Amino acid sequence: MTWLKNALQQGVWPWLCAGSVALSLLMLGALLALLLTRGLGHFWPAALTEVTLNSGDVVAGEAVRDMPLPDQSGSERLYFTGNRDLDDARWRWVATDAIARQAQPENLLRLERRTWGDFIGYLEAVEVNGERFTGDDAWQQVQQALSLPTAQRARYQLTLRTPQGQTLRQSLATVISAEAPNAMHLGEKLGAWGSDVWQFLSQGPRAANTGGGVWPAIFGTMLMVIVMSVIVTPFGVLAAIYLNEIAHQGPLTRLVRVGVRNLAGVPSIVYGVFGLGVFVYGIGGSLDEWFFADALPSPTFGTGGLLWASLTLALLTLPVVIVATEEGLARIPDAQREGAVALGATRLEMLTRVVLPMATPAMLTGVILAVARAAGEVAPLMLVGVAKLAPQMPLDGEFPYLHLERKFMHLGYHLFDTAFHGEDVQAAIPLVYATALLLVLIVLVLNLTAILLRHHLRRQRGSEC
Repeated sequence: MTWLKNALQQGVWPWLCAGSVALSLLMLGALLALLLTRGLGHFWPAALTEVTLNSGDVVAGEAVRDMPLPDQSGSERLYFTGNRDLDDARWRWVATDAIARQAQPENLLRLERRTWGDFIGYLEAVEVNGERFTGDDAWQQVQQALSLPTAQRARYQLTLRTPQGQTLRQSLATVISAEAPNAMHLGEKLGAWGSDVWQFLSQGPRAANTGGGVWPAIFGTMLMVIVMSVIVTPFGVLAAIYLNEIAHQGPLTRLVRVGVRNLAGVPSIVYGVFGLGVFVYGIGGSLDEWFFADALPSPTFGTGGLLWASLTLALLTLPVVIVATEEGLARIPDAQREGAVALGATRLEMLTRVVLPMATPAMLTGVILAVARAAGEVAPLMLVGVAKLAPQMPLDGEFPYLHLERKFMHLGYHLFDTAFHGEDVQAAIPLVYATALLLVLIVLVLNLTAILLRHHLRRQRGSEC
């Protein structure tokens, strides 16, 4: 064991620390790479394949993945075939040994519809105002008509054919987008990819969260974080100032300080139960009895909403703000305080003009860390106001403009609901990766903002915080 002791004394610990940092960065990079490839790759116009089996059956769709058969005798491939209105199935496993031939016809189309999901097949004809178009003319009519308002699209009737030979009549008013990925060149695919990513960020969800975008969830998350920050910041900063600058540093103060630090480790669902009992049923129920009695038994504030969710997360993140601010105050040298008082400043002037400006980096760090944590919390929100689909936004053009009593959507809950409560989990998996990537990027941006703000204020004020 002497060699091990000598090795440790000669500097193994720095290498172990560096290795731990490198491993952490590697795991973070692997996580981001997985989310990037699975999430953003979902929006790429994937090629469509028409497969003819040995039995003569025809399958057309997007090849998703290959899996070995249970008996290890070969493999099978999963295809997304769409056309749920015709055969009540959107997925099909095909044994690779059963494939006789496969091709990628350029006229094989993928239509995204408002109902029944995607259609994969061929465009036979388009009828508009009694005129019938076929072939390339029909495809051009569809491309031009998709830019028209929905009401005008109703004049266009599509005649579609499935790879199995079934014929389907479809109004263009029910079609959201149409593409022929096998005929697209790289530039067209990049354009379609960018358009789909933008729609994901700017539109609302549809098809039971297996399609559409997440804009209401992004808006709800950011609005809740802003309201929570406005509530938690003054209380957290004032509490830290009292504990470090005003309160007598005795056993009681130390006990309070220990309690605050322990609150940071309480499970978030406990805060959700507290918010449900105190804010929603207690305060909200009382507000309904005092001011909204005419609306009862339909609750106004006695149900989950943006206000109660923000207050609950403010309680959840309050210890983070208090601890970060107090640590910043504790690092300010006493000579700064004594010098200000010696020059004739009152205690209030010393706190507001000397101590607090020097502790600003720590305050901002605490607030941004609280925001980062609140942005990813899901469990308490399930009890105090988050919704799977909120038909009305909490912020709109109607007085009083900000409606704190309304339910809202949240990225974290949207991610959970899409992954576990969707009617087609397989179709929702790519959207789960995309939503998770968006949530991780938001948290990373918030944390990087805290670091940059702290660095900037340190250089500007020469603070030791």
